[in-house]
Amino acid sequence: MISTRTCATGTLDTYQSSNSKPWDKKRVLHFYQRIGFSASSEMIEEALAMNPADFINMMMDDAMAEAPIPEPEWGDWAISNYDPDNVGPQATNQIYEWISKWMDKMYSSNPIKAKMTLFWSNHFVTRIDDYGCPSYMYQYHNTIERHCLGNFKDFTVDMGKNPAMLVFLNGVQNTRFDPNENYARELLELFTLGRDIGYTQSDITEIARALTGWNGFSEACAAIDFNEFLHDSGEKTIFGRTGNWDYEGLHDVLFEERPNEIATFICGKLYRHFVSEEISDEIVEQLADVLKLNNFEIEPVVRLLLQSEHFFDDNVLGNKIKSPTEMLLSLVNTTDFPIRDFDLTAEGYNQLHINAYFLSSEIGQQLFNPPNVAGWEENKSWVTNNTLTGRWQFCDAILGALASDYRSRLINFVFGLAEGNDNDVDFIVRAIVEHFIPHGLQNEDAYQRAITIFKIQIPENYFADGSWSLNWEDEIVATQIFTLLRHLVRQPEFQLY
Repeated sequence: MISTRTCATGTLDTYQSSNSKPWDKKRVLHFYQRIGFSASSEMIEEALAMNPADFINMMMDDAMAEAPIPEPEWGDWAISNYDPDNVGPQATNQIYEWISKWMDKMYSSNPIKAKMTLFWSNHFVTRIDDYGCPSYMYQYHNTIERHCLGNFKDFTVDMGKNPAMLVFLNGVQNTRFDPNENYARELLELFTLGRDIGYTQSDITEIARALTGWNGFSEACAAIDFNEFLHDSGEKTIFGRTGNWDYEGLHDVLFEERPNEIATFICGKLYRHFVSEEISDEIVEQLADVLKLNNFEIEPVVRLLLQSEHFFDDNVLGNKIKSPTEMLLSLVNTTDFPIRDFDLTAEGYNQLHINAYFLSSEIGQQLFNPPNVAGWEENKSWVTNNTLTGRWQFCDAILGALASDYRSRLINFVFGLAEGNDNDVDFIVRAIVEHFIPHGLQNEDAYQRAITIFKIQIPENYFADGSWSLNWEDEIVATQIFTLLRHLVRQPEFQLY
């Protein structure tokens, strides 16, 4: 049974290390797990060497300065750019190439933008199974990456004209002769206001008219341009305001007439994703005020939240369930698995990245393909009777590769955790648990069981007289570590972050 803690306390005042809430490995890993995909030992040590506020400001500053992933040569390809006898394999390789580049960002020393891009891809949802074009996939991802810490209004304006979105939510079919309300409805219900908050069916109908005209393209996967002839230029009444609203004018009206609703809705989603499923209305309203005061700039809100004592409250640590992507990539990061040591394939992608992509897809999270327009439900929905054993098995595959192919690297990694206590089994096991489950196991009995499992079939007298140590035969020690980690990934606490 996996349960999550809630009832976070604390304010948005800047978190400061104290005896009761120290800036320690547990809180560093909490930060890295929420804004990224856990951290290597080196990343943890660098963070611990800094004041928490300085560290978080540095991370945010670096994220803001980070350039988007460069456009691939096929970033604007239409169907005519492909070899007609090889369209499928070419397109598949392009998709893999881009997924690999995104995942490479997830493994970086500053994964904030990669994580924010993942967050927003579950807000402004599209599905590559519906639009099909690698060029549209790139342009969609690039739009999110450029705006993920930028201005939310600009983000919304650009996303509605994005070809992936225009195809997915039928914008290309929305004309003055035959209005399609699909995107108009989701713009309000899922992207800006929330379901049944601050709008009527009449608003949806009129907004659909304002959105008409983005229908002009010459061939499959080509750019989709504005077609004046297909735009409804008549007067529309939206949120009680009547005017000849076009695409830009509609968004002006939306953000001028519903700023409170938009700010509360967006800050609620940020809070739910990065802090807790159980919303603190007081904190969300304060964040919403910051969003409005900063003209809907996202970065000041995220920076304030991540620096806050509320974010580092004990009740926030380990209160969310990892998504499949978070679980697999976090395991790679926390074991210092040498994923970047692998050369790119001839097609330009890291095969291990694509393996992780397929593993994540198998247990419920296929990047660029959420289940529907509402996206992944997240948190407890990630763990079901159908996916839990898959999560265990895929973790076993990663750990098995470490124990067999990178045995000395795995042992050296545990040597680092042991901090010189190379024959102290109790210390070593607790250090491993602390590294992989920073919020800890549920009770002392669970720790004692972990210690017993780590000892496997080695006679107790070798531990009692101190003759056993991490310097024992590599194969045996690697098996001990693998056996313990295999046990830990099956604990409910491992699913939490």
